[in-house]
Amino acid sequence: MSTRSSRIAAARPSPIDRRRFLRNLGICLALPAMESFSTRLLGAPAGANAALAATTATGAPLRTAFLYFPNGAIPGAWWPTGLGADFVLNRTMEPLAGVKDHLQILGGLTDLAAEAGPDGGGDHARANSTFLTGVRIKKTNGADFHAGVSADQIMAQQVGLLTPFRSLELSCDTVLNVGTCDTEYACVYQHNLAWSSPTTPLTPEVNPRLLFERLFGAGPPEERAKNLLIRQQQKRSILDFIQSDSRALLREVSGRDRQKLDEYFSSVRDIEQRIQAAEQARSGRPQPAVDTPEAGIPASYAEYIRLMFDMLHLAFQTDSTRVATFMIAGDGNNREFGEIGVNDGHHNLTHHGNKPDWIEKVIQIDRFYVSQLAYFLEKMERTKDVDGRSLLHNSQIVYGSGNADGNRHTHTNLPVILAGHAGGRLNPGRHTLYKDEPITNLYLSMMDHVGGTRPMDRFGDSTRRLANI
Repeated sequence: MSTRSSRIAAARPSPIDRRRFLRNLGICLALPAMESFSTRLLGAPAGANAALAATTATGAPLRTAFLYFPNGAIPGAWWPTGLGADFVLNRTMEPLAGVKDHLQILGGLTDLAAEAGPDGGGDHARANSTFLTGVRIKKTNGADFHAGVSADQIMAQQVGLLTPFRSLELSCDTVLNVGTCDTEYACVYQHNLAWSSPTTPLTPEVNPRLLFERLFGAGPPEERAKNLLIRQQQKRSILDFIQSDSRALLREVSGRDRQKLDEYFSSVRDIEQRIQAAEQARSGRPQPAVDTPEAGIPASYAEYIRLMFDMLHLAFQTDSTRVATFMIAGDGNNREFGEIGVNDGHHNLTHHGNKPDWIEKVIQIDRFYVSQLAYFLEKMERTKDVDGRSLLHNSQIVYGSGNADGNRHTHTNLPVILAGHAGGRLNPGRHTLYKDEPITNLYLSMMDHVGGTRPMDRFGDSTRRLANI
């Protein structure tokens, strides 16, 4: 061992076996990675992690997320000026200025499986259900729907059982898995992003309370429900349940880890309090004679999205999962945006017919969604991972839509952002323009970063791996 390596080893605290320690302590809450626990191969020689899926060269977890926004974007306000590292963010992407060096703006990617072909109308159903599969869907309004396995689930299979949750699926939209939603296409296409098989959509969780209990509660669903009822009756936090355990934990870890734990516990308590506030706000208001959002869903759409992003952030921080999809809203969504002064339906506005005032409203909505993305990416960048890098550095995050220009329902030159460094395997801080490359080529390259026992030769309608990322 070199003198420098000896000094580094001597500076590290004696590692504690994480699994054994938590089992003995009885802790029932997922915890962030900490220097006090021995972690997989951190500081090991280069190449030692090659066989371990979803792991960076340092041994830190590699996180992958696919974030979907609906109805495309106004091209003139979306695309930056300039190419390579010398680019300037356009109006819609201005909120991302703080993380610009961690982004790749990818132009020229296509989703040809979403094209009409002989099937006619139904671009929203096709855009949503082909975005991660690259496979043409069967046009049906019945239970004989057929799509393809999505990229996230290929990666989840590569990751296997390394984490408590092989994958997470989130949404801030209603979920309809029966009936017809878009020009004789079954609703299941438009309301699910992840598919574990061509006939098995993975319904996303839309309720913050249920997601919170799933991530931070302990035991099977019945036990979590029972503990939630007790906590609600006693007006106690989930952190109160582990108070003595957490005190013992804080005595055992290093000073830097104590600070990390304090920040983590504060984040968990903040999320819990925000969910409680949303529940109390709902219960304290007269209920109209129409369907109202479920308990735990904030009245503010921005707060709703950020609350779900916060839980995704903590899921990555605690290594609860390394693969996730967040369909913020399904394609064709017609939500109004009164909180930013847009009182017209999003989908309707995208068919603007080149009316300047309609285009302006769509730009405001596009920018609203990008602002929520900026919130998430900035938080990922601020959070230190076990190897001293940021969570964003050790992630690969796609943000995009299966529609390009919503006015014309085009599926070429999709609005796509790739964020993060994948632990050093990506080269962000650039605007790159490709020539009609299937978006599945990007996914094939991302799958290589996740690793596994056997590299994929093809995925969906891929033609090769996407170069220069």
